[in-house]
Amino acid sequence: MGCAGSTPAKGDGNVKKIRKPKPWKHPQPITKSQLVQMREEFWDTAPHYGGRKEIWDALRAAAEADLTLAQAIVDSAGVIVQSADLTVCYDERGAKYELQKYVLSEPTNLIRES
Repeated sequence: MGCAGSTPAKGDGNVKKIRKPKPWKHPQPITKSQLVQMREEFWDTAPHYGGRKEIWDALRAAAEADLTLAQAIVDSAGVIVQSADLTVCYDERGAKYELQKYVLSEPTNLIRES
């Protein structure tokens, strides 16, 4: 149950709390539309590098959600978070999922389009 004396359920010992990625800078300043294009290309091609499509879908949903919802998504999908910023994750079968920083947050040198 949820009382103070209860012990964590099986597998809860290594659950990492998700946090925002550290600020980062793209090699060249890019616009929001260029960032969106890069993200679309990443998500379109990522499943071809291995892992399960449903885990990639869960990771995309988590990357696009706020931190609380992202935590719930990865927990319910059975994703094992290696890096708290979601850059390295595993599924229950041990497949590795590496997410680029640009799908998780905006660069500090993003060009604001008017």
